[in-house]
Amino acid sequence: MSELSPLWISIKTSFAATIIVFFIGIAVAWFMASYKGRARGIIDGILTLPMVLPPTVVGFILLLIIGKNFPLGKWLSGFGVTLIFTWYATVIAATVVSFPLMYRTCVGAFRQIDVNVINAARTLGASEWRIFWKVAVPMAWPGIAAGTVLSFARALGEFGATIMIAGSIPGKTQTIPIAIYFAVVAGENDNAIKWVILIFIISLTVMVASDKWAEKQMFLVTSARRK
Repeated sequence: MSELSPLWISIKTSFAATIIVFFIGIAVAWFMASYKGRARGIIDGILTLPMVLPPTVVGFILLLIIGKNFPLGKWLSGFGVTLIFTWYATVIAATVVSFPLMYRTCVGAFRQIDVNVINAARTLGASEWRIFWKVAVPMAWPGIAAGTVLSFARALGEFGATIMIAGSIPGKTQTIPIAIYFAVVAGENDNAIKWVILIFIISLTVMVASDKWAEKQMFLVTSARRK
């Protein structure tokens, strides 16, 4: 079972990160889709930055934020909480690097919603919360689903930021990408190939399943419109 620990750690980490970015990403995207403030460009850039920065840079920034020698890390240490080199650190890294994909996809989906539909719901007395869950989310769902899949795939393949703040502790923080790296460094190419094939199969399966689901949803929408 210990030989498969990178697989279980990767799957657990990816699912946890995807759940987090699903809710936070949708909420932030909904806010930013209608936000017209002067700081819009700066905020949007900051939220997207982890997607364009080198993963090691993202990892270093996270190390500064949650490390024991910095305010947040010191504050958490006061409660006996340590994040560095724990499984939680792998989730944090995966969440941060996958968030921009969820955010950008959802923002695009929300902005494509007909404003007249939203205004009509307001005219009928629907609260903003009800408009969000009953109108916006269903109409933007194909984009939300696509962002979720992309976020999962990105979290599954995360390496740079993870190794910076979580390290490579077998059975604890060693994900598949990290296992591949250290297998290659150790000259264990057969072991590296095994993990490469496994993560390739998982990623491809997720993407193909997502594509099939999207085709089905498009067919249902088209059929509904014809009726």
